[in-house]
Amino acid sequence: MLLFCAACIQLSATPVDDLLERIDRGASKKFKIELQKSQRDFFELDQTGHRVTVRGNSWVNIASGLNWYLKYYAGIHLTWNQMHAKLPPVMPRVEKPERHETDLTLRYDFNYCTFSYSMAFWDWQRWEQEIDWMALHGVNLPLAIVGEECVWRNVLLKLGYSEEQIGQFIAGPAFLAWWEMNNLEGWGGPLPRSWYDRQEKLQKQILKRMKELGMHPVLPGYCGMVPHDAKERLGLNVSDAGLWNGFQRPANLLPTDKRFDEVATLYYEELTRLFGRADYYSMDPFHESKDDAAIDYAEAGRKLMAAMKRVNPKATWVIQGWTENPRPEMANALKTGDLLVLDLFSECRPMFGPASIWRREEGYGQHQWLFCLLENFGNNVGLHGRMDQLLDNFYGDKRNCCGIGFTMEGSENNPVMFELMSELPWRNEKFTKEEWIKDYVRARYGLSNSALLDAWNVLIHSIYNCPAGNNQQGPHESIFCGRPSLNNFQASSWSKMRNYYDPNATRQAARLMLAAANSLRGHNNYEYDLVDITRQALADQARIQYQHTIADYKAFNIEGFKRNADRFLQMLLLQDELLGTRPEFRLGHWTEAARSCGSSPEEKRLYEWNARVQITTWGNRFCADTGGLRDYAHKEWQGLLKDFYYPRWKTYFDALLEQMEAQLKPQPELLGGGPNANKTSAELFAMALPQEVKIDWYAMEEPWTLQQNTYVAKPEGNVLEIATKIIRFLDGQ
Repeated sequence: MLLFCAACIQLSATPVDDLLERIDRGASKKFKIELQKSQRDFFELDQTGHRVTVRGNSWVNIASGLNWYLKYYAGIHLTWNQMHAKLPPVMPRVEKPERHETDLTLRYDFNYCTFSYSMAFWDWQRWEQEIDWMALHGVNLPLAIVGEECVWRNVLLKLGYSEEQIGQFIAGPAFLAWWEMNNLEGWGGPLPRSWYDRQEKLQKQILKRMKELGMHPVLPGYCGMVPHDAKERLGLNVSDAGLWNGFQRPANLLPTDKRFDEVATLYYEELTRLFGRADYYSMDPFHESKDDAAIDYAEAGRKLMAAMKRVNPKATWVIQGWTENPRPEMANALKTGDLLVLDLFSECRPMFGPASIWRREEGYGQHQWLFCLLENFGNNVGLHGRMDQLLDNFYGDKRNCCGIGFTMEGSENNPVMFELMSELPWRNEKFTKEEWIKDYVRARYGLSNSALLDAWNVLIHSIYNCPAGNNQQGPHESIFCGRPSLNNFQASSWSKMRNYYDPNATRQAARLMLAAANSLRGHNNYEYDLVDITRQALADQARIQYQHTIADYKAFNIEGFKRNADRFLQMLLLQDELLGTRPEFRLGHWTEAARSCGSSPEEKRLYEWNARVQITTWGNRFCADTGGLRDYAHKEWQGLLKDFYYPRWKTYFDALLEQMEAQLKPQPELLGGGPNANKTSAELFAMALPQEVKIDWYAMEEPWTLQQNTYVAKPEGNVLEIATKIIRFLDGQ
């Protein structure tokens, strides 16, 4: 009888009860979870005796209500740096019911890039935490592309490709996202068979949990991609997509090819056999490619849609609104309700509504779309946000908008922006960032503190308030992470970074954060933020320090150059020391995860190489020096700063100093006669100016990607002591 009762209790537990138990063992007993039918999405907080009641019309909406309660009643903020908490014995009471409703019923999560920049080496334990995060933040439409390589391997085998040929097509773990988006082939591979087995099992675990919570996973549909040699090997009629940043792109199978339906059907059969059917499929044909006169985009859209509908007649095609996509000819050829567009960068470059360099006069026409927050590119480390612009755009014209989306290239950063975004569907009236940040600070740290609030008010009026018209992609990049030159500004070639805040603002915020140390010593969220904000302050001051150093070089102030170059290098090493105090900011958390995926020394080496290359050179010499992706995924991480960025800067400053000291010696090359006899006065004048030193950076960088020295994720050092040391250093003490 007792066994029967225990089984009944277990069976009666809801998915939200299970989530509560993962947050804190025994927590489910403190809450009453009620699933109720409703015409509108809602959650409601109430009180039933000693238990807090959370109601909603779906498990995800109930989880959203739970998160709201934890933040604004209990002062507990769960996010990437902390997904567990010790709940109080008696939860704060809900004195009167609080209800929130929304018509934005779809809440999407993930960019393809997220699966490589953040999730490339995640195991089930890490994925379980992420799915909990999604539920707590209202996500019910997550992109689920783990294991797509398993589908493609089976498809290509059936088409007659050998294992070796497949290995030349499918990319390595850290580059799968760009293979999936038709950008490249094979880079980072070939994958061992054990990888496919691992990812198939992992995807099935992911899908099972998502469905338990009532989410609708978005599976990868067939977008027309085929290997670039499919014309020669299979006789298919394809369009040559050319190169992407120096990489060979896959080809596009033309919709007019007589075997198009055969290939598409084969793909969906394998996808369904492994991972089941879906109500939503993601397809981004012709991603980041120029218009091709050989392609009938309207027909391509109809053929892709028809192949998807054969699998599930009720399915919806999800497509990214990014640069040229979706092509108007394609979108116009599709029925209303069949296409769902992710307006990928709504906080900055919306294609619908407010003025933007990407604005489309008619938006997405008859099709529904989601208002999305991109926020982060390359999973770069850095504070950044567009709070005013996000609020203005969100509460503006959103005709045909049916939800929101998190479309970051990299996650686990800037939790404040994702917290704000997650609440927008549940807040029907526009509010100010100043009003919201008060509640956020109390929720984040579990108390009211004037220094903390002052710090965040400084931040939301500076680095978190990137203005309209500034189109930079992601965080304000650290000077430490860029290849050295006489004119360093942005670290990556695509950031479009522009100055928009006083760098002394982050320094002021760091001081204010440190002032709250006595009240919050040992508090996880506080210490994470203290490190992140102090890191930003030091990086911003280092940018100023760099300018002093280069000014000394140009002024031929040798002694001043030595002092300022040395101070810059000290700042870089201080940054490394600071970031070593948190596992999230240690290179070891990335390389350890990569190596743990391998089941043999060879596999561990392959995965670690993938991990190292992605965050540095990104590609081979041509791609790194010419393709434009080098340092795109740069990271301010302990270990990487000291062992990769420091040697670059030290080598550069040493070369500049050597050049300066050489100027003190006779300069025969500038004398008359010899090779300079026929030079014009302008040419001789140019020769006399300070010259950029020539260094083969790739020759320095590639050897580091091949190393296997150990980096560990375990933190070292005292956060408060090192933050204090840095503030004093910046103050000249």
